[in-house]
Amino acid sequence: MNTATPKKALKINSDEALYGTFAEIGAGQEVVRHFFQAGLASQTVAKTMSAYDMTFSDEIYGKAERYVSQPRLVKMLEHEYSLLEQRLQKKRGARTQFFAFADTVSTSSQNLQRCHGWMGVRFQDSPGSEPSDIVIHVRMRERQRLQQQEVLGILGVNLLYAAFYLRSSGPELISSLTDNIGQGRMEIDMIRTSGPAFRHLDNRLLSLELVAQKISPAVLFAPDGQVLHASDVFFGKNLLVQRGAFRPVTLTNVEILSRGLEQMRQKLSLRDDNLLVLFEITMSNLQEEGSLDPQDFLNRVDSLGQLGHPVLISDFSLFYQLKGYLRQRTDQWIVQVIGAAHLDKLFDSQYYSELAGGILEGFAKLFDSRTKVFVFPFKSDQICTTAQSFFPAAEQLHLFKYLLANQWIEDILGCDDVDTSIHSADVRRMLIQGDPKWESLVPPQVRDYIKKHNLFR
Repeated sequence: MNTATPKKALKINSDEALYGTFAEIGAGQEVVRHFFQAGLASQTVAKTMSAYDMTFSDEIYGKAERYVSQPRLVKMLEHEYSLLEQRLQKKRGARTQFFAFADTVSTSSQNLQRCHGWMGVRFQDSPGSEPSDIVIHVRMRERQRLQQQEVLGILGVNLLYAAFYLRSSGPELISSLTDNIGQGRMEIDMIRTSGPAFRHLDNRLLSLELVAQKISPAVLFAPDGQVLHASDVFFGKNLLVQRGAFRPVTLTNVEILSRGLEQMRQKLSLRDDNLLVLFEITMSNLQEEGSLDPQDFLNRVDSLGQLGHPVLISDFSLFYQLKGYLRQRTDQWIVQVIGAAHLDKLFDSQYYSELAGGILEGFAKLFDSRTKVFVFPFKSDQICTTAQSFFPAAEQLHLFKYLLANQWIEDILGCDDVDTSIHSADVRRMLIQGDPKWESLVPPQVRDYIKKHNLFR
């Protein structure tokens, strides 16, 4: 059951062990205001400040390339927390859990793309302990600045309350962040925890909860499993994206991506330094057996990481939805790799029934001047289906030919020697049954990792 925001603030104020600083840049004193209004704030608030002027902010926290950024937030937390310890450790350190809350936020009534911010808290889980951090990135979906600020204030209270009282359970911590805010008013697209208070939690599983609970449409992981902020990673990058189950990833997946990457380089004249390969797994794929298996999720992300590419977990069932998400984060080329076996679904009008413009609107959202779909062949029973040999329903034929003629849809060349009839489900079946043939069907580094950690069994 949700606890009302004033009650959360009052509970924190009533906890005599908690004492700290609030530092808020950009959107006003929206969070600390709740603590002042709840009463007993003198027991909790050591200092509050808001440095609107950039010169003042630079003097306090040092210069930054971007004021609304994770590095800026971390500098704020480091500075404010160190001041607390320097000034108050001798006086009350033995009985106090110090904390520093900070946020740096941009709000706007004109451009929703600018409405985002970083928010975090550094705190002790017991007097004298090493500090722990929890950091989130939020995107506002409200149209008016006043409503955006209201969301920020409530979210800040929720974040502090979760850090202090709800950190034992990852799903409960995540769900509490939306208390008293309501659906659709904001997205939290990244969460990162560190320190002794969060040793029992895996940041990847916390991030997965954001998507599972529909607080974020997608989350991104580095090859080493670290949680990434997608907008920072994708900015200015050309993207080659392959969707799949990857349970486990197969040599076929890798070979198709390699040929698609070479075609992308040559046809679009792209350099490697701004070209990013991305694996994507949908929540529906993770839940295909009826429920979400956290260990299966970790197996997929960890084994994919051996190939050196980031992994996106998304709640997008349709390709145009994924494209829309990526386009908000890069203005460069987006190439999605799909199998010829999936072209019939791509051109099935039932998947666009929720759009007012139907399939035409769906394709308008999928394609623009810097988007392509690369198609790899599907081989079965001596038949090889490609984009060139595919025939959609008669009513979609002219649309398909138009997209083909204008090279929005292209076959990946040089795939004649790739056995695309092998699927990850086949490999996993062999693995479970103890058939050693599976080892020849996955990349060597993935094979070794699976064997070492006994995955997918």
